[in-house]
Amino acid sequence: MLVLNRTHGPNASPRVGVADMAERRVKVTTEVGIQARPATVFVDTAAQSNAEVLIAKAGQGRHDAKSILQVLTMDVRPGDAIVLTSDDEAVLDRLSALVSNDGEVGEADVTIVETVDDED
Repeated sequence: MLVLNRTHGPNASPRVGVADMAERRVKVTTEVGIQARPATVFVDTAAQSNAEVLIAKAGQGRHDAKSILQVLTMDVRPGDAIVLTSDDEAVLDRLSALVSNDGEVGEADVTIVETVDDED
């Protein structure tokens, strides 16, 4: 659905609204929500897109998902429902995975480099 917002006056021109952008409604299921380090990973992921990426909590205004300050001030906690909006559906999929335990946010960064037997 395309939404055009018109302003009044002789120089009025149509402006495309966010309703024409792709949207993901996601329940945050990670252990810490989008706080501190997870917020940094979330914002870095959003910033990989050239498109506008917006985040909102139910019943609240939209915020720039590429801004760490805007994301942190939203105070997204586990169990909160969020709405992600963008023209870039791939970044929406990645962000959705990050906050729904399908990604790495909120999980430990553990890499096994080498295993050694202690038997001599």
